[in-house]
Amino acid sequence: MATVLFISSTAFAAALGRRTLTQGMSGQDVRVLQDFLTRAGFSTPIAGEFGPITVRNVKAFEKRHRLRVDGVVDSAFVAKIRSIVEPNGSRRGTRAVVGRGSRHLGDRVLRRGMKGQDVRVLQDYLNRAGFDTSIDGAFGPGTLRMVKRFQQAQELKANGVVDAKTVAALRRIGDADSAGGANFDMTTVEAPVGRAKLLSNGLAVAPADAPQAVKDVIAAGNEIATKPYVYGGGHGKWIDRGYDCSGSVSYALYRAGLLKNSMPSGGFMNWEQPGKGDWITIYAHGGHMYMVVAGLRFDTSGAKPSRWQTAMRSSSGFTVRHPAGY
Repeated sequence: MATVLFISSTAFAAALGRRTLTQGMSGQDVRVLQDFLTRAGFSTPIAGEFGPITVRNVKAFEKRHRLRVDGVVDSAFVAKIRSIVEPNGSRRGTRAVVGRGSRHLGDRVLRRGMKGQDVRVLQDYLNRAGFDTSIDGAFGPGTLRMVKRFQQAQELKANGVVDAKTVAALRRIGDADSAGGANFDMTTVEAPVGRAKLLSNGLAVAPADAPQAVKDVIAAGNEIATKPYVYGGGHGKWIDRGYDCSGSVSYALYRAGLLKNSMPSGGFMNWEQPGKGDWITIYAHGGHMYMVVAGLRFDTSGAKPSRWQTAMRSSSGFTVRHPAGY
């Protein structure tokens, strides 16, 4: 007979609802919000940053369920989304059966065709590692494909079977990412004025007086600031396991609504307006590119501990451009 456990719901819902969430905020509760949105039918990258895509999906959810459409995740929003994704859930505890829909990733070996909360957690970890996976709790062909790609990248046996070695690798990468970025509560940091601030963990804090698009660029940059450099990364798909120089800049601009499609570095040499911008400046030539946002350099070259850097570099040989109005 399977063993029945009672597990605190905070292990899965991370106290979603303890604070009102708005664009620009980050933390584990934002990650849970993004998971809930995906489970409610609004596919949202689970990055822990409340960026433009999350805002759009929050508003779409509000519109569908006749809530006030303002992009603010308040108590009414949380109550509604919980009623949809956790219709039988308990705020005090969640009943789980080990061995049959196990709640803990690693309690059982996962294979194609299996379902459960541990599959959902697996899919979340794959996303954290940069392998874009739908979070639906079903181990289908898409999840199988991403598991194999992850295993290949980690030099594991690429058989699509999630065993102890695969789980250990996923947790090592996913948990490290949360500790350094998505779990960090940016609301505890006082916003600077006029110039962005770089924190010791590699995240950037947008100026309080910056235009919203600039704040969105910085928030998007934070999402991938510590992702590895991968040649061609960010060009085939927006959510990738790593990003090259132009893929990094493209991602940040796209998430802020300033770019429709990713471009190689050479493409930015004729992009938008010539010269430096008031808030955002692009530096590009045929072999490399970077940008400066509110006084911080976002560059794969010299990135440590993240792409955000306070030190500038020579712009000799680079074409200088900026988005209109910024």
